[in-house]
Amino acid sequence: MVNRVVKGVISMIGGIIGIGLVFLLFNKVDIDPDYNIVLTVMLYLGGCLTGATLFYIGGTKCISFLVDILMRIEKTLQNKTSNEIIYGSLGLTGGLIIANLVSLPITSIPYIGILLAVTLNIIMGYLGLKIAVKKKDELIDNIPILRKSSSKRWGSDVQPKILDTSVIIDGRIADICRTGFIEGPLIIPGFVLRELQHIADSSDTLKRNRGRRGLDVLNIIQKELNIPVEILEKDFEDIHEVDSKLLKLAELLKGKVITNDYNLNKVASFQGVAVLNINELANAVKPVVLPGEEMTVHVVKEGKENGQGVAYLDDGTMIVVDGGKRHMGESVGVLVTSILQTPAGRMIFAKPKCEMEKAV
Repeated sequence: MVNRVVKGVISMIGGIIGIGLVFLLFNKVDIDPDYNIVLTVMLYLGGCLTGATLFYIGGTKCISFLVDILMRIEKTLQNKTSNEIIYGSLGLTGGLIIANLVSLPITSIPYIGILLAVTLNIIMGYLGLKIAVKKKDELIDNIPILRKSSSKRWGSDVQPKILDTSVIIDGRIADICRTGFIEGPLIIPGFVLRELQHIADSSDTLKRNRGRRGLDVLNIIQKELNIPVEILEKDFEDIHEVDSKLLKLAELLKGKVITNDYNLNKVASFQGVAVLNINELANAVKPVVLPGEEMTVHVVKEGKENGQGVAYLDDGTMIVVDGGKRHMGESVGVLVTSILQTPAGRMIFAKPKCEMEKAV
C-alpha cells in the first residue's frame, strides 16, 4: 500500500513537471495558448502523461535502488558493535568537517567548484569512517577520554577474557565461571562464533555434535551465569587462521585468551600474549599424590606393557599398576612408586601393596 502511494506521488510530481515544461515551451517560442485550445490541451496532456510515465518508471527503479541500499546498510550495521558504530559516526563527522574547511576556497572555482567540493566531502567522510572503525582500539589507547570510558566499561583492573573455540566446546568454562573464579568480561569473537556455527552445520556427526555442544555452552554462559558477556564483531581480514586472529585481538584489547589448546598456548607464550589454560588449571587442582602413599583403585583394563593394569582416579588421572593385570575387575590397594607430569596431564605409577609386602 505504501509503495503504491509513493509511486502515485512520484507520478504526480512528474506530471506537474511535464505541464511546467510545456508552459515554459509556450513562453520560449512566444505562442499564444489561446490560439488553438485543442492543441494546447493536447500538449499539456501529453506533457503531463510523459512526465508522469517517465517519473513512474524512473521512480520505481530509484525506490528499488534506495531500498536495496538501505537494506545493505542495515545488514552492515547489525554486524557491527555499538562501539564501532559510535566511532564510525565520529570519524565520519570529523572527515566531513575537514572536507568542508578544505573546500571553502574550492567552491569559488567556476563551473566545477561545487562538484569538487561534493566529491571531497564524500571521500573525506568515507575515509574518516573507515579509519575510525579500523583504528578504534588505538584511539582508545591514545585519547584519554575514550580510554577512561573504556576502563569504566570493563573496570580499570579487570582484563577481558577471550574464549577460543576449543574451550567453548570443552564446556568446563561454564562450570569455572559458575564458581566465580573468572572475572569478566568474557569476550566471544564473531569469527569464533562463526566457526562454531560452521562446525555445528558439518555433515560429520561427531563434529556436528561438538559444534552444537559449544553453542549450548554459550547459551548457558549468556543466560544463566552472572558474568558480563560480549560478542565482539572485530575481524582481521588480512589474517585467515582463527588462532592468529585470537592472539591479535588479545593484543589489541590487552586481554587474556582462555583455551585448552596446547599449541595455541605455546604460540601465545612466544608472542607474549597472556593465556589461561583450562587443562593446566585442572592439573593444578588435582589432589597431590606423593611416592609411597597408599590408595585403593579399581583396575579396569590391561596396560600397554606386559602384566600392567590401568585404573583411574575420580578426576580422570590415569594410574598404571605394575602387575595389575591379574587384578583386572578388582579393587586393590596399591603403593605409589612414581609420578609423571606430561603436557596432557599427570600419570601415576604404582604397584599392588600385597606384592610389595611379599617382596619385603
